[in-house]
Amino acid sequence: MNNFKPMLFTSMKTYSKEQFIKDVIAGIIVAIIALPLSIALAMASGVSPERGIYTAIVAGFLISAFGGSTVQIAGPTAAFATIVAGIVATSGTSGLVVATIMAGIILVIMGIFKFGNLIKFIPTTIITGFTAGIAVTILIGQFKDFFGITYINGVAPVETMEKLAAFFSNFNTINWMAVLVGVVCLAIQILWPLASKKIPSSLIAVIVGILMVKCLHLHVNTIGDLYTISNKLPSFCMPKISFSLIQHQLPNAFVIAVLAAIESLLSCVVADGMVNSKHRSNTELIAQGIGNLGSALFGGIPATGAIARTAANIKNGGRTPISGIVHAISLTLVLLVLMTYAAWIPMPTIAAILFIVAYNMCQWRSFVNLCKKAPKSDIFVLILTFALTVLFDLVVAIEIGMIVACLMFIKRMSDETNVNGWRYKEEDDVENPDELIDVPKHVRVYEVSGPLFFGASETLTSIEVKDYTKNLIIRMRSVPAMDITSMISLEDIYNRCKKNGIQLVLSHVNEQPYKVMKKAGFIEKLGEENLLPNIDAALEWVVKDR
Repeated sequence: MNNFKPMLFTSMKTYSKEQFIKDVIAGIIVAIIALPLSIALAMASGVSPERGIYTAIVAGFLISAFGGSTVQIAGPTAAFATIVAGIVATSGTSGLVVATIMAGIILVIMGIFKFGNLIKFIPTTIITGFTAGIAVTILIGQFKDFFGITYINGVAPVETMEKLAAFFSNFNTINWMAVLVGVVCLAIQILWPLASKKIPSSLIAVIVGILMVKCLHLHVNTIGDLYTISNKLPSFCMPKISFSLIQHQLPNAFVIAVLAAIESLLSCVVADGMVNSKHRSNTELIAQGIGNLGSALFGGIPATGAIARTAANIKNGGRTPISGIVHAISLTLVLLVLMTYAAWIPMPTIAAILFIVAYNMCQWRSFVNLCKKAPKSDIFVLILTFALTVLFDLVVAIEIGMIVACLMFIKRMSDETNVNGWRYKEEDDVENPDELIDVPKHVRVYEVSGPLFFGASETLTSIEVKDYTKNLIIRMRSVPAMDITSMISLEDIYNRCKKNGIQLVLSHVNEQPYKVMKKAGFIEKLGEENLLPNIDAALEWVVKDR
């Protein structure tokens, strides 16, 4: 496969001992950052804490080893939390495993067929809209643990609006001790970076949260109260797969694959700007597929490139995939030695960490900027995608968002396609007739501008001829492209002309429209001699032919 050229092998050609030391240091630091995030994101996804670590280990190792970026760090990210939680709630972990495996296969296929460059065709409005929507769903999903709310038996909301309704319905059960822990941990994450950026603020928040609960004897739920923590290494597990399960999870698999592709390639672009490199997009997609396959088969959840962790890797000296591999190995050691202590982490601390994650991913500045500067149609797509993500789910948001964006684009392009007839000197309303080209009365000239496609093909119906018209010239110098629908409309014009004894001549046909006409057999029908390079040659031809 020419598309698959892992950066690891390229980096090894000029690798040095000095760079190895930098990569090891960067990998360890990123592992420290990834530890609390992986646990928090796993819990936000509705799975046990160790599954987040499994994801960072397995997917992180595979994507670094086979990826198309020298510095990409992969693992669980907030973008997947909402959709993963929905899958787990409705189909259990078996449904999640099947969806992730299919997403991995889709990503590999995308890489093989060079889809790396096609991700850019997803509008910024949709990406910003669903990213902000995911941030809001994560925020709402953590209200319960941050405020220590207790739901009555049998209440287990899945959808975002259901969680919000349940939160307000049970607000009278608020635990002020939990609020205290949550507020302190939130404040630490906001203020700690002002004092030091070497130690992750989330790690300090975890330590302080544990000490508050243990030393002050606060009655606050911890991870150990809700989950059984395992420090075992991830083991291979093949799920039971059925056709009905595959059919049910296919839409989720596509969403996971698209999200993984978008986020990983965006992370690669950001990293390229930081280290002055160029990633291999199709190799990265294949690696993302391999990483998600591995994660699913070894107890993890969907993974992708993490922009924040990738940036931390770069800032601490990581320059080759070795740092990502070291990050995975370091997390493996943490899993074996320290994972049992994760049971002490208070749930409000996890909620506070996820509040910061939601804030960092919401892109509210970009959202506001788009609302100020974008055309109304783009703003509509942005707000629609955001609202659908919050009110329904990501699958609905992306599907409807893309459909509406495409319809808006078609409308916008069709508005740019115009057919204008030339004015003649003898017409009464003509101003400055001396500036017009002298065209014989029996010749009608129409100029078409803009792309001719199914959304604009109807504009050709405005071409009219007079009883005395003997020649019709259609000037196409401003038509960059056309499709078969417009080709059929043009053929209708030709048939009308032929029926009325009118000669049809085309002027300045560009390359793409010419290929469409050639393939449709229109050139042969019209006659090559009736295709002229410019309007002067076309006028000269019809006058001479006359």
